[in-house]
Amino acid sequence: MAKSYFVETLRATAATHGLQIGALIGNLSRTFELLTVDIEHEETQAGVRDLSDPAYPVLARSMRVRRDNIRTTIAALEVRLGRRSMYTAA
Repeated sequence: MAKSYFVETLRATAATHGLQIGALIGNLSRTFELLTVDIEHEETQAGVRDLSDPAYPVLARSMRVRRDNIRTTIAALEVRLGRRSMYTAA
């Protein structure tokens, strides 16, 4: 009897973790999209879109790094849930 209870507890815990990870992926995806818009705004405002250009905005460059880190985090979380990530390079 005790073993059955333990298995059910593990299933409930796994389901809860799955929901929490799903919510985290959703929040990170929204942040990713907001950063993309902010990067585009900075590039438009500066009139420079080429990363190799010395006049490329420092803020846009740092937001790109942050966005790339978020993309990597989302992909890792989706792998953990067994999903195929839409953020990995094809």
